[in-house]
Amino acid sequence: MKYKMDKKTIIGGAIGNCVHVAGVFEYLRIAEHYGHCSIFLGSAVDTKKFIEAIKVNKPDIVGVSYRLASSSLQAILKNFCKAVYANGLDQNILYYFGGTPQCIDEAKKCKLFSCYFHGEESLSYIENTLLIKQKASSFAAKLALVKENQNDLSKNINYPLLRHHFGLPDLIETIESVKLIAESGQVDVISLAPDQNAQEYFFEQEKIDQSLSGSGGVPIRTEDDLIAIREAAQTGNCPKLKIYSGTNNLIKWAEMSKRLLNIPWATVPLYWYSILDGRSKRSLLSAIKENIETIRWYAKHNIPVEINESHQWSLRECSDVMAVVTFYLAAYNAKNNGVKKYVAQFMFNTPRLTSASMDLAKMLAKIEMIEGLQDESFTYLKQVRAGLSHFSVDKDVAKGQLSASTLLSLLIRPHIIHVVSYCEANHAASPEDVIESCKIVRGVLRNCWGGFPDIVNDEKIQKRKNELVTRARKVINQIIEYYSDCYTDPLIEPNLLEEMITLGIFDAPHLKGNPAAMGKMKTRMYNGGYECVNSRGNIINEPARITRLLKTSEKADGSQEIEGFDGDNHYEE
Repeated sequence: MKYKMDKKTIIGGAIGNCVHVAGVFEYLRIAEHYGHCSIFLGSAVDTKKFIEAIKVNKPDIVGVSYRLASSSLQAILKNFCKAVYANGLDQNILYYFGGTPQCIDEAKKCKLFSCYFHGEESLSYIENTLLIKQKASSFAAKLALVKENQNDLSKNINYPLLRHHFGLPDLIETIESVKLIAESGQVDVISLAPDQNAQEYFFEQEKIDQSLSGSGGVPIRTEDDLIAIREAAQTGNCPKLKIYSGTNNLIKWAEMSKRLLNIPWATVPLYWYSILDGRSKRSLLSAIKENIETIRWYAKHNIPVEINESHQWSLRECSDVMAVVTFYLAAYNAKNNGVKKYVAQFMFNTPRLTSASMDLAKMLAKIEMIEGLQDESFTYLKQVRAGLSHFSVDKDVAKGQLSASTLLSLLIRPHIIHVVSYCEANHAASPEDVIESCKIVRGVLRNCWGGFPDIVNDEKIQKRKNELVTRARKVINQIIEYYSDCYTDPLIEPNLLEEMITLGIFDAPHLKGNPAAMGKMKTRMYNGGYECVNSRGNIINEPARITRLLKTSEKADGSQEIEGFDGDNHYEE
């Protein structure tokens, strides 16, 4: 159905003894912007003046505002409604009420008002209250349209989408909680978090360890469980649902998530959910092959893909150069496996001691790298999130950290904000925690989305960004040149991708002792960013490190230690 803004007359004012008119005045201003005729009656408008204005102007909409004590409102609205009905002014006119939540509760008792405003409504919600269906001129149709759009309390096309992961150890509690989150209108996309048993053994349930049920998320065991969660989300703003990819049988997970949830995009790793992180028993090579096959499946079904790769390395405290390289590698593999729309995740505050300026520089370096991949066949969306490991166990401190991280991430103008609840270091997020965290983020958006000082072009940040891009490109070119005789395109060859780990080209301190990785890389925080260092703490020129590793790989035993860096290869270019 086509919609248009038919010109209407709207009057509004604060009734009784209320002098607070900012809300109703702003509503009338927005109405004027769309070409409607607005009449502002002012503050402390008594019932007689309101009724006379309605008679004279014959408005389509009447806006009544009251923001004082709700105990005083009952008598005021009783007189107003009585006068409206006595004068036959309840026909063909829409009455809207604006006030505090307590005043709105009082106004709902009158049965006169069809729309309510408490000051937190998005622009799209306000626009919807002004819409008229082009072919529906009757009052009943107009009222139906208003009510049809009242669920749109949080969506605003000018703001990024808010995504939040969620899954409690109890299925029934999760279902009830998803309904509460949907009713709040605060979350646009709920990412369902199944427990580890479900992720690994949903299609092989004879292998499930019942003692671990609910560990890491909701114990989904049947398709009906997913359907029940899906149905619970069909209220409020009806958020979209997505789900973790699973750590085994990824193609089956993909088919099920498309069929049952109609996911807006998929999330798949390149290296992970394998023996590399212990989330499945898949060997590194088999995981790489299955992950790539799954990416191709999503691409074939025209589902956008997010490859959560780079931040997995940063969570394990790799160098910033490696974070940029693996970010590019993930996007490159997505494009070359048929993905047309890519969701690029930027996890800030990771590693947790990274300074704000160096964090931003790293993200800008990633953006510059991926921009070079964009063309008619490949575009990307920016998704930002706060770093999970940087949150304080003190919830009040963590709220400040969530706000600060959100503000920093807005500087790269994201399309999606993956909200991480402030309480995650203290306890798994309840529905109330999810809603509160999203409200905190919306508060930051309200104050800062429209414009902010140009921090991006700070000289120090740009210098670091350029350094990271230069070094990352050198590493990528080294790999391509070294293996060009063996592979047509080395960066998408599963066997070579595995070799990048086993040789230690891709490495991180937290992988020490890992059966699939070398685990010899050492890093430390230097001027707010993370650098690869030798055993004496001297910064290693990362392209030189790669050269030495590749030479080592040519030796018959392949066992040469990489501790031999003497510290002469410092970053000075």
